[in-house]
Order: sequence, then C-alpha cells, then structure tokens
Amino acid sequence: MASYGIRVFGDPVLRQRAASIADIDEGVRRLARDMIETMYAAPGVGLAAPQVGVQRRIFVYDAHDETGPHVVINPVLDDHNGEWTYEEGCLSVPGLYWPIVRAKEVHLTGVDIDGNDLSIHADELLARIFQHEYDHLEGKLLIERLDAEQRKEAMRELRARALELPGEAGRSRSAG
Repeated sequence: MASYGIRVFGDPVLRQRAASIADIDEGVRRLARDMIETMYAAPGVGLAAPQVGVQRRIFVYDAHDETGPHVVINPVLDDHNGEWTYEEGCLSVPGLYWPIVRAKEVHLTGVDIDGNDLSIHADELLARIFQHEYDHLEGKLLIERLDAEQRKEAMRELRARALELPGEAGRSRSAG
C-alpha cells in the first residue's frame, strides 16, 4: 500500500511553489522513501512532493533504465534545447493524456539524497520527467501546457468527473 495519497486536480497545494530544503535529515530521507513507494504503487515514473501534499523541493523518478529510483532535491533546470512532442499524463490528473511539447534536452542540477551534487544532461524521456516534476515544484500542472482548445476540453472532462464523484474533487486519493 502506498504511503501517501496523490493529490489531484483541484487541490490548492498543487498550485503553490514548493520551499527549498535546507538540510537532508531523517525526515527528508523518510519522505523520499515514502514517495518512491507511492510512485511505484500509482504507478508512475516520477512524483514531486507537492503531489503528496508536502511543499518541499524534492522529486523522485525511475526512468526504468536499470539504475533504479532516484531522488532530486532543490533541482534547477537550464540549457533547454530543441523540442519534443510526446503523449504525457500526470498522476494528479489521472487517466488523461495529451501530446505536450517540451524541450528535448535539459541540464539538471541539484542534490541527491546523500547530499552529493547532481549535474545531469538529459534528453527525451528523462528530460521530460525532469521538466514535468520541476513544474510541480513551481506550482504548475500539466493542463497549463495545453493550448486553449485542449484546455477547454480537459476542463470539461474534469468537471464531468467531479460531478460523477460528489465530494471527491480535489481530495487526496491514489491514482491508478
């Protein structure tokens, strides 16, 4: 069972910028372990702390490249190059997917769970994961990357789902 419920569209915590982490203590390590468990249970390839209601600048990911799960604390993205369109979804907007244009390549810096500096040049899927999770830390959701017509259709679908689940819109619940 997942350690956290995943916050879904409508929850105000998803619209707030997360705070930096000053010290990597046992609480941060426990948060990272629980987030990894939650990500796998969802299932997903990435999960940012605001998605589990924690306003801290940390995300976890597993690009299924045989290196296992990773933790990134206080990430910074730069050197955005190229464009890559890919069908993208979000655990906080479950069951909906759109072709999203993002940078094909990015450079990520930050700190890992052991306090080691990270510097990763990523492309395609890994770059997309980094950008998606970084957006969550900035208080941005996937639907903000949609064009006007896509956003209108997404909102129509989200309203319809909210009507189907009285009292559930915006509450924590596990995706998947």
